[in-house]
Amino acid sequence: MRNLSKLAITLGALLALAGCDVDKTQEGEAPEVEADAGEMPEYEVKQTEEGEMPSVDVEGGEMPEYDVDTADVEVGTEKKVVEVPEVDVEMPEDDEEDDKDN
Repeated sequence: MRNLSKLAITLGALLALAGCDVDKTQEGEAPEVEADAGEMPEYEVKQTEEGEMPSVDVEGGEMPEYDVDTADVEVGTEKKVVEVPEVDVEMPEDDEEDDKDN
């Protein structure tokens, strides 16, 4: 029963994600970055001198806004009574088990 509920919830979530309609409502802009190149080694496999990290100045940017319309999904549960068959198990007697082992 738990697996069936998990499956129903998972399928509902997948349906909601697959039915998304996204409309971009605002333009975003990337932040401005200034970077000094620093020292780079020549095109050799061996390092010929130590390098240094460039200095970086970053000014904040702005993320675009989005309106997202997702699919309407209703997930619910219901109780059900399941008939389980009655099973009779006849265990062998100890004497019969000893005969089989010999």
